[in-house]
Amino acid sequence: MQTPKKVPMRQCTGCRVMKSKKELVRVVKSPTGEVALDLHGKAPGRGAYVCPSIDCLKRSRKTRALERAFGKPVTEELEAELLAQMAEVAPDE
Repeated sequence: MQTPKKVPMRQCTGCRVMKSKKELVRVVKSPTGEVALDLHGKAPGRGAYVCPSIDCLKRSRKTRALERAFGKPVTEELEAELLAQMAEVAPDE
């Protein structure tokens, strides 16, 4: 008899809800210091997870969760870039 596989769970930095890794979008800080969305979850670097929602991304910036995760300030310019990338992923919002 096979045992069910363990589903990797991650916490959204915006709404703080635990969800499966596949349901979330990874925000990654590359070894060079560049922060971007990682839609495939395979990019090298430090990652933080956010729901595919513009509201969660804004909330994670407001609570400074991304800054704590990356040890780097998230500027308005960087936030605008991430929001534009998220709009492509979640166009219904």
